[in-house]
Amino acid sequence: MTKPLPRKIAVMGAGSWGTTFAKVMADAVAEHNIQVEIWARREDAAVEIRENHTNSRYLRNTKLPANISASSDQQAVLAGADLVVLAIPSQSLRAELDKFKEFFEPEVTVLSLMKGLERGTDMRMSQVIAEVSGLPEERIAVLSGPNLAMEIAREQPTASVVACSDEDTAGWIAQLCSAAYFRPYTNDDVLGVELGGIVKNVIALAVGMCDGMGMGDNTKSTVITRGLAETMRLVLALGGRMETLSGLSGLGDLVATCSSSLSRNNTAGRLLGQGLFLEEVNDRMSQTAEGIKSARAVLDLSRANNVEMPITEAVVMVLEGTLSVENMAQRLLSRELKSEGEQQ
Repeated sequence: MTKPLPRKIAVMGAGSWGTTFAKVMADAVAEHNIQVEIWARREDAAVEIRENHTNSRYLRNTKLPANISASSDQQAVLAGADLVVLAIPSQSLRAELDKFKEFFEPEVTVLSLMKGLERGTDMRMSQVIAEVSGLPEERIAVLSGPNLAMEIAREQPTASVVACSDEDTAGWIAQLCSAAYFRPYTNDDVLGVELGGIVKNVIALAVGMCDGMGMGDNTKSTVITRGLAETMRLVLALGGRMETLSGLSGLGDLVATCSSSLSRNNTAGRLLGQGLFLEEVNDRMSQTAEGIKSARAVLDLSRANNVEMPITEAVVMVLEGTLSVENMAQRLLSRELKSEGEQQ
C-alpha cells in the first residue's frame, strides 16, 4: 500500500546541509503544498529563514522556497510532521533526540542526514535513533552520497541514496526529495550506506593532510583508493554489501569529499597538513568536521572486528598527537608488502 504524502516535513538542524536538504524537499513537494519547517537552535537564524528566506551564515544569498518556514521551538516544528529529518552534529544526537522525541507524531518516519559514529558506543546514527526513540527499523532511514551542500544549494545536479530496511519507506522518502537537480536512489543496505558516509570523512582528513603538505595527485589518489579498500573491509566484516561501496554512498561520496575544497573534512585535514594544531583547526572551522569526531570510534569498531585500517589508524594518531603529520606518509609506506587484493 502506497503511503500518503506527509502533512508536513520537519528538519531538525539549520546548518548548511540541513537547510540545503530542506530546500531540496521543499522544491520537490511544492506542487503538493506541503510545508517544510526547520528547527534552528538560534532564534535569529529562525527569524532570518522565516522572514527573509535565507540562511546567510551557511548558504550566503541562496533564496529558500516559499514553503519553508523555521522556528526555534522544537515542539512547534515537530507538531503534525509525518517525516522528521535529522541534521544534528552526530555527537550531539543522543542528547538532543532525548529532548524532543516526546513531540514525535505516533506514526512518524525519521530520516538521518548525519555521517558519524557515536563516540563511546561506536553506534551508527540509525542505531542511536532506534535506541533513543524506540522506533522500529522500517521507520528509520538514512541518506548519503556526494552531498556538498553549497553545490546542491546552487542547484548543481547530484544524486544520493536513501537507505531503509523497508523498500516502501525508502521509496516514499525518495519521492519526497526528488527535485529537478537532486536524484535519489534507494537501497536496503543501511549499514553499508552509513559506514561509507562515515569512513570517507576520515579518509578525507588524510587526503587533506597530504594536500596541506604539498603532496601531489598520485599521493592523494593512492590514499583515496586504499581508503576505499579499508572501508570495504569494515563494511563486509559487519555484514554490508560490496556493491553498496561501489555506488554513490561509497565511491561517489568518497571522491567528492576527498577532492573538493567545499569539504569540511578535506579542509580540516589541509589545515593540519599545513602545521596547525587541532585546537587551531577547530577554532577556524565554522562547522563540524565529522571525521575529527568519529575517527577514534571508526578505529575502535575496526579493532573490535579484527579489520585492519592503516589510514584510519594513522589519522587517529595524528589527531591524538602520537604521530606527526609529517611522518604519516612514511608510516603508511613502510608497511609490510602484500598483494593488493588481500583483505587484511
